[in-house]
Amino acid sequence: MEAGEIGGALLFLLAAAAAIAAAVSVGAVDFSRPLAAGAPLGFQQAVSWLIGVLDGTSSAAADVYGAWVAVRAGVIAPVLQVAVWACMVMSVMLVVEAVYNSVVSLGVKAIGWRPEWRFKWEPLDGADEEKGRAHYPLVLVQIPMYNELEVYKLSIAAACELQWPKDRIIVQVLDDSTDPFIKNLVELECENWANKGVNIKYATRTSRKGFKAGALKKGMECDYARQSEYIAIFDADFQPEPDFLLRTVPFLVHNPEVALVQARWSFVNDTTSLLTRVQKMFFDYHFKVEQEAGSATFAFFSFNGTAGVWRTVAIKEAGGWKDRTTVEDMDLAVRATLKGWKFVYVGDVRVKSELPSTYKAYCRQQFRWSSGGAHLFRKMAKDVLVAKDVSLLKKSYMLYSFFLVRRVIAPTAACILYNIILPVSVTIPELYLPVWGVAYIPMVLTIVTAIRHPKNLHIMPFWILFESVMTVRRMRAALTGLLELDGLNQWVVTKKVGNDLEDSEVPLLQKTRKRLRDRVNFPEIGFSVFLFLCASYNLAFHGTTSYYIYLYLQGLAFLLLGLNFTGTCSCCQ
Repeated sequence: MEAGEIGGALLFLLAAAAAIAAAVSVGAVDFSRPLAAGAPLGFQQAVSWLIGVLDGTSSAAADVYGAWVAVRAGVIAPVLQVAVWACMVMSVMLVVEAVYNSVVSLGVKAIGWRPEWRFKWEPLDGADEEKGRAHYPLVLVQIPMYNELEVYKLSIAAACELQWPKDRIIVQVLDDSTDPFIKNLVELECENWANKGVNIKYATRTSRKGFKAGALKKGMECDYARQSEYIAIFDADFQPEPDFLLRTVPFLVHNPEVALVQARWSFVNDTTSLLTRVQKMFFDYHFKVEQEAGSATFAFFSFNGTAGVWRTVAIKEAGGWKDRTTVEDMDLAVRATLKGWKFVYVGDVRVKSELPSTYKAYCRQQFRWSSGGAHLFRKMAKDVLVAKDVSLLKKSYMLYSFFLVRRVIAPTAACILYNIILPVSVTIPELYLPVWGVAYIPMVLTIVTAIRHPKNLHIMPFWILFESVMTVRRMRAALTGLLELDGLNQWVVTKKVGNDLEDSEVPLLQKTRKRLRDRVNFPEIGFSVFLFLCASYNLAFHGTTSYYIYLYLQGLAFLLLGLNFTGTCSCCQ
């Protein structure tokens, strides 16, 4: 058990205690309020009402309304009230988790903490060039790709231009392309770099079994791959800087307990549209806060699947690549951690990549990640509990923070509370929604997110509305993975655009005519109608609650994304 783990655990307990103390001091937490706000509907009253309607002794309309009030107060309100308190508990868990990660992240930034403080780092190149070259380990650079017409040149060129002795690096292009034309272009590009003296290998498979995990696993079966000490992985749209290996590999060379060095992503199209701007905020929070906090305290975080360097022995000891989930990167990271390996996150090393440029592409990506993470939680929870090479603190962090809160609680609580219970509550006055749960907690989460994005404060309102829409998609994905429902193992490769638009040598794909169901998103449009109806009802009969402004804005967000408007007009660029 290391000092970082103990410090992280103490900081988490401090954050939880502070949240509870603040709630108690202001009187926000009051569970003494009864779950049922109205009188229960008894069997005798229901029978009396039915007899009165049948024999004509009562007004049917008045009785129907009276029955609705009775059912609403006696059945619906208590059930929803239980859901409200469950969401409140989950919301507090989210706040504690977010505050903890942010405090660690800000502390790291304030004291100028660097990975070199915890892990040894020294440059590999010495004054004696020949002696230095002899000490360079053999590195394999893997580039898995699938019909990557727009970016294949960029990724291959970036990998071939990495600064490393030519006889100590092998570039392996794992091409699963099904289009013969694209496949031929990729192979020709590999031959061109081979003619320039680069040790590049072109590898294909007869089937796409296992998708990316299958390709990486097949690539490691080659003789030259087995001889490599370290493996750097870059997806097809990633372009590392030439000094990437020089800045990351030394962590592995000088620290035998380290299995992975993960770099941060940067984006070439983050200002293209409002959609990409919002995505950048999401990914920046992930890297600046979650990855930084996990690395600084428990030396554990999720491998992002790309822009990282692995120790070959660690991959083999963890069981190699597996295709049992759609998050093969997270799966390998968890299994390696359970074997006692540690990870290092280097946020000052950035690798250029491309954000999904369409809403549907982003939704598919998020569905794969959310469903895969929840599915992995189901598969690995028992293994984490019984692991012998991991401290109790790290086990608790993995099960509670990494899996339960981030993969299950986060999408579920937000979706149920703000997209279902809150709109429905305007028609059920007996339902009690505590102000601290529907107002203060979102405010704290917004501040915690904004504190690491001071330059993007003007985007925050759009980010809030967009993330609220995405919770519906993520909750469905999380439930799909947790319950192993249909559609769990769907894998649709995110279409790339590329950032080298002047390269006339790369032919563009022909545009296909889209059907109506491909041009609009019916679930979002249906949800927008529901929210507009609830908002209009609240505006007409607002009573003691006035949520209609938020509901109208949220309904508008659902409608715009349902129509695939992602802020591509000039005012958003």
